[in-house]
Amino acid sequence: MAEKKSGERPHDPKFPEKFLNFMRTGWGPSDLDVAELPLAAYAARRREAVSAAFPGETVVVPTGAEKTRSNDTFFRFRAGSDFSWLTGDLDPEGVLVLHPNGSGHDAVLYRRPRKGTDSDEFFRSAKYGELWIGRKHSLEETSVLLGIEVRDVERLEGELTGVERGKARVLRGFDDALDRRFAAEEALKDDEGHPRLSRDGELAAVLSELRLVKDAWELAQLQEAVDITVRGFEDVARVLPVNGPIPERVLEGVFAARSRVEGNGLGYDSIVGAGSHATTLHWITNDGATVPGELILMDMGVENNRLYTADVTRTLPVSGTFTPLQRQVYDIVHASQQAGMDGIRPGTEFQDIHQACMRVLAEGLADLGILPGSVDEALDKESLIYRRWTLHGFGHMLGLDVHDCANSRPEHYYKGAVHEDFVLTVEPGLYFQANDELVPEELRGIGIRIEDDVRVTADGCENLSAGLPRSADDVETWLAEQREAGPRLAMPAEA
Repeated sequence: MAEKKSGERPHDPKFPEKFLNFMRTGWGPSDLDVAELPLAAYAARRREAVSAAFPGETVVVPTGAEKTRSNDTFFRFRAGSDFSWLTGDLDPEGVLVLHPNGSGHDAVLYRRPRKGTDSDEFFRSAKYGELWIGRKHSLEETSVLLGIEVRDVERLEGELTGVERGKARVLRGFDDALDRRFAAEEALKDDEGHPRLSRDGELAAVLSELRLVKDAWELAQLQEAVDITVRGFEDVARVLPVNGPIPERVLEGVFAARSRVEGNGLGYDSIVGAGSHATTLHWITNDGATVPGELILMDMGVENNRLYTADVTRTLPVSGTFTPLQRQVYDIVHASQQAGMDGIRPGTEFQDIHQACMRVLAEGLADLGILPGSVDEALDKESLIYRRWTLHGFGHMLGLDVHDCANSRPEHYYKGAVHEDFVLTVEPGLYFQANDELVPEELRGIGIRIEDDVRVTADGCENLSAGLPRSADDVETWLAEQREAGPRLAMPAEA
């Protein structure tokens, strides 16, 4: 539960009463004309699904508060994904409560009221005052926008009085006071002694599993995030020089500009790996520079203004064309990705998609003369030798989080099947470390990944990121076209 705070800081001045009285007067109205957002109807249906999953129980889903960056500065707030999915509210310190009413639930959003001119916090609070942070929506305005009853968060503690621990479920890890109010339960076991989820763990799992299938509004948000990401990759390609070096951080910054101009920001820290940096899966230091003749791997995604993120990777030849060996490796990865996409349709097991991608990679490694045994031996689950050079699986779910729906139970995710309107990445790769003495010297330091975002359709899949090329020939053509077009300002594309 949110603590009562003024938002004032220890070093704020103690103003004389004459100044305080002066600041309390002379302010005109700042009324807003608001209407219900399109997302409100979708969020209401999502809350109904959660209500049906937990009849007669109080369900508590907080969003969390701003996190301290250093001293009295904060990281930019990002709403909790489950909370945002259920409410559409993106502000900090909110809590959604589903109160059981006998036939279902009454949904109430508790949040902090705006600190307008009727409060001294308007000009005194650097954290909450609108003179500092701008006009916020009132409780009444928020209720209209989001189509949900909204109450002052200060009422929450009282309205949870009497709620029994055994009849409440809390999304833990977002609000320390709520976590203390509803103490963590002891780990549970099934009849055979195996661990099973606690009541709160079941809530987190159900929320993740309900989010697996994307509704029409979510699919539109994801496509928007992907489209902005495509433009960001074009921006980067247009400043990538042919002959000279360019710092990885310049490319990182160019993409970041697009993410802020058209979206909320980055969906995750950009990976910009030139040369051997491409072989480090989560290379986010980005302190290197491109070298003509080498490759650059860029894994980047924009989070749109409703917090849905893209996740796309492209590996480009800095000089504009692949060398024969680079092309051979690239073609293996491309064939692997295509094999995975070809196998996606409703009912396909997640692991079958994985195996389709991995077999092509293993066969490619055999063609390169690297595997110490046969393809089947390398793929055997008691061996997995091939993974020295593939490192990761074929992909993951995508949505409000870059690794979406991560609390889902295995049988609904990586040990289950995909279903229509799941959105997932397909991103196989090959990585030859610079110091790997088990591969030919000419391969060392080469890292290639191709990643796209796909929606499962009724009879296959749709590549949401098809706006970027995938084959080696198309990559070379596209890169030449972007360079010919030249740099552009990171402004939104014309409608």
